[in-house]
Amino acid sequence: MTAPHPPSTTTSSGPPACLPAPGQPLTHFVSAAPFDPMAVETMSEEQKHAYEASQLQLMWWKFKRHRVAVASLVFLVVLYAMVTVVEFLAPYNLHTRNVDFIHAPPQQVHLFDDGQFVGPFVYGRTMNLDMDTLRRVYTEDPERIEKLRFFCSGDAYNFWGLVPASLHLVCPAEGGQFFMLGSDRLGRDVLSRILYGARISLTIGLLGVTMSFILGIVIGGLAGYKGGVFDLIVQRVIEVLQSIPSIPLWMALAAIMPVTWSPLVIYLGITAILGLLDWTGLARAVRSKLLALREEDYVLAAQLMGAKTSRIIGRHLVPGFMSHLIASATMSIPAMILGETALSFLGLGLRPPITSWGILLTEARSVSTIAFYPWLLYPTIPVILVILAFNFLGDGLRDAADPYK
Repeated sequence: MTAPHPPSTTTSSGPPACLPAPGQPLTHFVSAAPFDPMAVETMSEEQKHAYEASQLQLMWWKFKRHRVAVASLVFLVVLYAMVTVVEFLAPYNLHTRNVDFIHAPPQQVHLFDDGQFVGPFVYGRTMNLDMDTLRRVYTEDPERIEKLRFFCSGDAYNFWGLVPASLHLVCPAEGGQFFMLGSDRLGRDVLSRILYGARISLTIGLLGVTMSFILGIVIGGLAGYKGGVFDLIVQRVIEVLQSIPSIPLWMALAAIMPVTWSPLVIYLGITAILGLLDWTGLARAVRSKLLALREEDYVLAAQLMGAKTSRIIGRHLVPGFMSHLIASATMSIPAMILGETALSFLGLGLRPPITSWGILLTEARSVSTIAFYPWLLYPTIPVILVILAFNFLGDGLRDAADPYK
């Protein structure tokens, strides 16, 4: 057999140095290093980190790549954090009325006056009644500079209805007024009412989803795991509930609540209505998952060990698709917020003195009101932003639920 020929060292005009000379056989590269049979079993630190990661870590890595979903999560976290201190953030108390500034348009915050830095301030206003249209006309007075105060004492309030306080993040100047988003027909600050309404509209979605989450997992889990007559009855009930239009059913249930009930009871009643009617979709999803998972070997092992049905469903089956349930919950919250807004807008939901975004929109039910006072539609902006944020967050969680995709 011909001995291997070393690589040639021809000039640039000849064959490359890595190829043998013409007429010589091709050779194979052989490493001179000793063979390590464990080399293929060795992983780098990055590979080992990814291989040993839990499902939750894989989901988080996948979720972080969805930038819109991450931004939506940050936005919602900030919004819910603001809800906890809404009395401090609102410039006025929820029920404070300024009868001299009814339907006042929004005021612009300035920093400079005649080219000189003054700090955050608004110009004072004078109100005149137009005798031809009987509308209030507000005119800014450049000579009246009303500097805004921060971390100041203003309208008194009870923090979460318990602790008396009067500290606000921003207050108008002494003797002045500050309506960043205008005022309503009673002279109440629209910005303050939007902040107070966020507490009701956002929490009613969380409480309603919690109720529907529990009902969907329990009823759907039992139907998927047990099967038989119980599964048949549950499926027929779900089909009947889903065949009824949502808005008329909400309206019918909300209309039967007595007007003598307190606002807190009405709030809990609306939450119960939204939760009791939204569990059907989640129950079907849970049932379909459990129909597939109940045949697995680990379920049979748990049964042979004497585990109860509640333990098998709660400890072994539900955690297997918890990511799917979380994604479904984030998609259900905006539907409940819209449901409460629609009921309150139609006058069948929450009632004053409780304030929500839907109640605020009742001020803009007529076209003439919107034409003259368009700032009364500002409560629609947080509704739209929150709905979009929850939808984007749900999309990100749904994609992250399958980290191997």
